[in-house]
Amino acid sequence: MNIRPVPFDHPDAVKLNDQVQLEYAERYGDEGDLTPLDPSMFEPPLGRYLLAYDEWERATATGGWRTQNENTEGYSDGDAELKRMYVIPEARGLGLARRILAGLEDDARAAGRIRMVLETGTMQPEAIALYVSSGYEPCTKFGLYRNDPLSRCFAKPL
Repeated sequence: MNIRPVPFDHPDAVKLNDQVQLEYAERYGDEGDLTPLDPSMFEPPLGRYLLAYDEWERATATGGWRTQNENTEGYSDGDAELKRMYVIPEARGLGLARRILAGLEDDARAAGRIRMVLETGTMQPEAIALYVSSGYEPCTKFGLYRNDPLSRCFAKPL
C-alpha cells in the first residue's frame, strides 16, 4: 500500500468521502455527517488529508485532520480533529486505518498540535475499537454532534 497526501477535493478523496457518507447514512438512518468541511481546512499547516492506494492504484482508505482551537463547540487550543477515516469494505482488516491514523498523528504533532480528537458513533464499533486500541480515551463531547446520544468523543495527547 502507498499512502500519500492529497487535497480534500481530489477526485479519489471525493469518491471515498461519498462512500463513507453512504455508510454513515446506512448505519444511522440519516443523510450522513453534516459537519461543514472545506478543502482549505486540510491544507498544511492547518491540516492534512491522506489516501491509501493499492498496487493497482485504487484508492482504498482515507482520513484527515484539521486544526481546532477553543470555541463554543467544545474544542481546546491545540486540538487536531480527525475526520473522514474510512476503508473500503474489500480492504478492511489489512491495517490501513491504523497506518492512516499513525500518519495523521505524526503530521499533526509535527504541525504543533498537542491533542488529537475525534467524534464517532455507537453504530461504528470497529472505529471505537481502533481508537481505543490506539490509545484514545473518552473525553468531553465536542462538535456538531456533542448533544447526540449516539455520539462518542475521544482524545489522545500527541
